Amino acid sequence: MRQSRAFIPTLKESPADAEVASHRLLVRAGFLRKVASGIYDFLPLGMAVLHRIMTIIREEMSAAGAQEVLLPILQPRELWEESGRWNRYGEEMMRLKDRSGREFGLGPTHEEMITDLVRSNTSSYRDLPLNLYQIGPKYRDELRPRFGLLRGREFLMKDGYSFDRDEEGMLESYRAMYEAYGRIFTRCGCTWRAVEADTGLIGGDVSHEFMVPADIGEAQIAYCDSCQYAANLEKAEYRREAPRGPHPEMEPEEVHTPGKRTIEEVSEFLGLEPHLMVKCLMYLVEDRPVAVLVPGEREVNETKLARALGTDTFRLFTPEDWERFPRYLQGFVGPVGLEEARILADAALRGAADLACGANRADHHLLHVSPERDFRVDVYHDLGSALEGDGCPRCAEGKLRREAGIEVGQIFQLKTKYSLPLRAFYRDERGESRPMVMGTYGIGVSRLMAAVVEQHHDDRGMIWPEEVAPADLHILPLDWSREELRDEAEALYREARGRGLQVLLDDRDERAGSKFADADLIGIPWRAVIGREFLQSGKLELQSRRGGERFLLQRGELLDRLCRTGRPGSAA
Repeated sequence: MRQSRAFIPTLKESPADAEVASHRLLVRAGFLRKVASGIYDFLPLGMAVLHRIMTIIREEMSAAGAQEVLLPILQPRELWEESGRWNRYGEEMMRLKDRSGREFGLGPTHEEMITDLVRSNTSSYRDLPLNLYQIGPKYRDELRPRFGLLRGREFLMKDGYSFDRDEEGMLESYRAMYEAYGRIFTRCGCTWRAVEADTGLIGGDVSHEFMVPADIGEAQIAYCDSCQYAANLEKAEYRREAPRGPHPEMEPEEVHTPGKRTIEEVSEFLGLEPHLMVKCLMYLVEDRPVAVLVPGEREVNETKLARALGTDTFRLFTPEDWERFPRYLQGFVGPVGLEEARILADAALRGAADLACGANRADHHLLHVSPERDFRVDVYHDLGSALEGDGCPRCAEGKLRREAGIEVGQIFQLKTKYSLPLRAFYRDERGESRPMVMGTYGIGVSRLMAAVVEQHHDDRGMIWPEEVAPADLHILPLDWSREELRDEAEALYREARGRGLQVLLDDRDERAGSKFADADLIGIPWRAVIGREFLQSGKLELQSRRGGERFLLQRGELLDRLCRTGRPGSAA
């Protein structure tokens, strides 16, 4: 590709709405352009990266036995009603009607579509196992699109689906995809971590997310510093120890706490550690008040709370709710004497004693309170978020650490969640009808592109890993008007392409400083500089964008290094 003819509209300034490096750099370097909130055009360099990522995905999927298909974006309402998800999916699904009034959704995911395809064309145990995938656009009407490609409304996704005869076969398919995903992210140049995850709207019993650690990641990961345990914070467990104060035998005592409402204020006023306090939060669950209790130092994990309640139709009390239910005093609500509301408590409070809590009276709290003795608990459940330094739930020695990450993939053990309602059955060896056992496997392809940039950039621009870079070599003749430099650049361009390399030739009549600035911004791994050294010695300068190494080489030597197995700058 010749840069003078290439559509690479670089910018000197970052877009005003760019909050993260990947968004800022991909737009500045001419890989992307914004169309609307959460919707982007992919320009030629962006497409080159996407094609290389998709090539890696296709190679690894083929090696794992998966076959590629392409399913429609428009999905009929009837299929989603069969699975029960048409109403459950909510406002994230973009919906429309055709001229006949028939309703469709723009596919946010394709479990219904693929299950319909397989049930209509597969009937015997001899046809299984089956593993199908596609790469195509998905649509989700995000409430707050942000961070460029990391949270958009239209995005490119690889979604795959396995169909097996039994759970044992499904587990084998799941293992194969788990391993293939690890190879994909490694080949894309990412450091990554697989973590246990909540199944959310996709459903199923077991799920793993593949996280790329990054400071700007919206997901929080808890992992053990001694064993392999790792989980999304929505799912993370921790080793619990029931908090117990020094006077468990004492009866509750009401104390005056004027104007002290928060855990921090009350614990400082009373001289108590926050873990010796009961945090009582009021939720409205399907229009009924529910009290949720956690140790004072913890937050309620609402994903865990949804599992405990069996519904996601709930919210924290609003100002209107506090007025509607004056029995509950904001800032002083506590579980003692709370007879009207259902009470859910974090499992850490089972067996706790000698705690402090709100007294349900303005400016007052209770000391020496113990669950079960002084107030009832209707349900104990894992409700609290794991904290840095918590004990690992899987090993005796480990402590939990937390880090931010970008989710780039997720896999699910669906079992029969879709095959039963959609009647995806097969006949076994005895002729008996059985439901297929499913798994589903997704990679955010465009999100992965952004995640690579988040892990591979500096203050000058992007630093693409070699296997996903938009080109292998960037040729920079520093004075295009000089015939000898121009001729050498053209010869190198021809020979490099003849060896199968992807090449960007900067044939613009620009200053050397501008060429270097654009080369740094675009971030192709290797550049061949043709300038003063060539005029003096006939050698080209091969430069590494990542490490800054420089090698003076003849043209043939330079190409040999680039085409050799391993990094071009490695020893012969």
